[in-house]
This record gives sequence, structure tokens and C-alpha cells, in this order.
Amino acid sequence: MRAPEAGPGAQPDTGPAPTGLHARHRAVLPDWLTLLYERPIELTHGEGRHVWDADGNRYLDFFGGILTTMTAHALPEVAKAVAEQAGRILHTSTLYLSRPMVDLAERIAALSGIPDARVFFTTSGTEANDTALLLATVYRRSNQILAMRNSYHGRSFSAIGVTGNAGWSPTGLSPLQTLYVHGGVRTRGPYAGLSDAAYIDACVADLEDLLGQTAGVAALIAEPVQGVGGFTSPPDGLYAAFREVLDRHGILWIADEVQTGWGRTGDHFWGWQAHAGNGPPDLLTFAKGIGNGMSVGGVVARAEVMNCLGANSISTFGGSPVTMAAALANLDHLLAHDLQGNARRVGGLLIERLRAACAGLRVVREVRGRGLMIGVELVAPGTDEPSPRAAGLVVEAARERGLLIGKGGLSGSALRIAPPLSLTVEEAETGARILAEALREAERGMTAG
Repeated sequence: MRAPEAGPGAQPDTGPAPTGLHARHRAVLPDWLTLLYERPIELTHGEGRHVWDADGNRYLDFFGGILTTMTAHALPEVAKAVAEQAGRILHTSTLYLSRPMVDLAERIAALSGIPDARVFFTTSGTEANDTALLLATVYRRSNQILAMRNSYHGRSFSAIGVTGNAGWSPTGLSPLQTLYVHGGVRTRGPYAGLSDAAYIDACVADLEDLLGQTAGVAALIAEPVQGVGGFTSPPDGLYAAFREVLDRHGILWIADEVQTGWGRTGDHFWGWQAHAGNGPPDLLTFAKGIGNGMSVGGVVARAEVMNCLGANSISTFGGSPVTMAAALANLDHLLAHDLQGNARRVGGLLIERLRAACAGLRVVREVRGRGLMIGVELVAPGTDEPSPRAAGLVVEAARERGLLIGKGGLSGSALRIAPPLSLTVEEAETGARILAEALREAERGMTAG
């Protein structure tokens, strides 16, 4: 599964020695399994857009278990589907026909936009990306992969090998030869000062130059909006322009939709659709939100790519009857209630409120995003230097006021705001007000410190 979200810049243990469940966690789990907050919290139950901790404190959840609680906590339709399927049979594996798996595969194949699509289910986004890399390298008979700078694709050995964010790359060893392309971060780097059109041209030229120095690249893997990278994204159309170059070289395009899929960006159902000049990607990976908390991931690819494996392959837990039933109920709810449209409307309001609240704050460099996928990049006041300390202060101050958010970006200096897609206007207003207070408190703390 994808790594927890505290990551680089997490607050060190500077207080008293941990006690209770925290102490037990530290005694038996890895040191690198970072926890949010100086005093980590145990979440015990949730409803709608709210969760409660073991001390009875109620929080407005603007992170959804790392963009995974997509529709709502304790959604009745999902809970009912899980209970009913669990009462029939919990597990079969892919060695047997599974009606829920076929039903969901048909729905996702149709929604993907990929012609003659095939779907393979996994248990996480990491495993989905790992599978896509396997398919691409076998199909193209090459282990060379293009990836984006500042990217993140999971915590498996191969996924780390195509992750362009040093804070999430614990080893330089990899089964892949990875070449990193510019373009995922619009407002930093050598092309930041260019217009959108000139920026795309410069990134395409960078790609052309890179391909002129290598041969036989298998695929480009790219997040339409970089998730762990701090919700950064290129101008619309960049990946369409890349696709023209890739097609000339026969290189596949893998769209990592683990965080951007299912309407979260509001304007589109899939993130790749903002770059749709040359049609859908060759492969699309998904996970997180489709299961609404159940472990569901997968890959969609056109048949000739999906069917290229020449050896046996199965999945013990991918396509589990229970997770498939949950995902079907969740997808039905998402579409029936137009949660993509809600993400566009309420997300637009939320980002507007946040931009207004951040105007004049010297600790805020940028408010960016689309739909209910919003990043706030923080810096040391009066500088352009990323500030994980500022992000840590805001995350703590927000929690104290009853709001949960995440972190990401350079050294953990960006706030990540991604509530369930059913967020109401009233909840958006409340969250924006709490964030404004937390940001002002953090700026005071940074200035005083």
C-alpha cells in the first residue's frame, strides 16, 4: 500500500516519551512508519465528512485517509454491500469466476475511455503501478521508463524506482532504468517564468532532447496532478503534447490516476482528460477512492498490452468479492449523486475562500489545485524557501481546531486538502475558516521564532 502521508518534514519526537497505544506502536512497528502530529491520534469511527478519535474529539476530515474515503465515512450503501457479500462468501481468488469482479471491470472499462479495455484488479495503488510497469516493460521489451520530477508512484521496489521525489526514495537500486522529465511542477524550476504555451514547448523540447540520447524507452508514467508532490500540475495539454512525441517513438503512456480519478478534480472524471488531445492513455492505474476505504486498485489497458504476459499470473486478493461489492456500491453512489459536479462546485468555493484567506500572508507561496484536490505551499516568511516547519505548525493548529489535513511537496512543505467528494458548502466554509486561523497562527509562530 502507499506510504503514510507525514513523510519528509514530519515533526520529530521532542515531547515526553510516548505512552499507551503510541508506545505500543513504537515498540513493534518500523521507525519509518511516520505518524502525523506531536501527539498522534487514534481514529475510532466516522460519519459523512467527520471522524472521532479515541478521546471523543470530533474532526472535520479534509484528507479522507489519504484521498481514500472518497464519498463519505460510513456510507450506508457501501456498508450494506460489504455486509451482504461477507455473509455469502469472503474470498475466492482469481482462479474462479467472480460476478462482482466482472461487473466492476465492465463498468471501469467503459468509464476509462480506453478502447478494447481489459482490467486487472490489485489491492493498492502501489501494486497497480507495479503491474503497469511490468506490462509496459514486457510489451516494449525494455526496462527504460520515463517519469516526472517530483513524482510519487508507491512504495514497492519498482514504484520507488520511478519516484522522482527524493524524500520518498530510500534506495537508488531499481530493476528499471529511469529517466526524469521536466513538467510536473508549474511554478518552480527553470521554466517557471514562461507562459503556459512556452512552458509546454520547453518541456516538449526537453523530452525530445532526452529521447535523442536513448533508445527503446518502454513508457512514460505520470500523475496528471502530483499527489504526494503537493498537488502540483502542469498546464492543461502538456501530456497531449508529450503524447505526440511518445507516439512517434512507440512509447506507452501510463496515467497514474490513483489520486486524481473518479471526478476528484471536478472538471473531469479522470485527470488525463485535461490533456486529451491525443485520446486516452495506453494504461491507466487506479486505487484509493474507488473502494472508499476498502483495498481496491487496478490497471486498465487496451487488450494487446494487457494480454502481453507470456507466463502465468494470478491474484490471491485482487478482485476480492467483498472489495468488489464495496467498489460497485461506491461507484453507483458517486455517479447517482454527481459527486464530480459537487467537487467542481464546492471545491471552487473552497479554493476561492483559501486564496482570499491567504492573501497577504507571507508564509504562503501559492494556493493551487482543482476540484477537491487543493495544495497550499508554505515558505519561510518573506522568502521562497519551502518550509516544512510552517506546514507542521499549520497541521497541528488545524487539528487543535477540529480539522484534519495532510502534507506533501518539497520536504513536506505543502498542505494537502482533499475532503470526501460529498463535502457540503457549510463544511467547506468551516474548513476554510479553520485553515485561515491555523495559517495566521503559523505565521505568527514563524515570525516569532
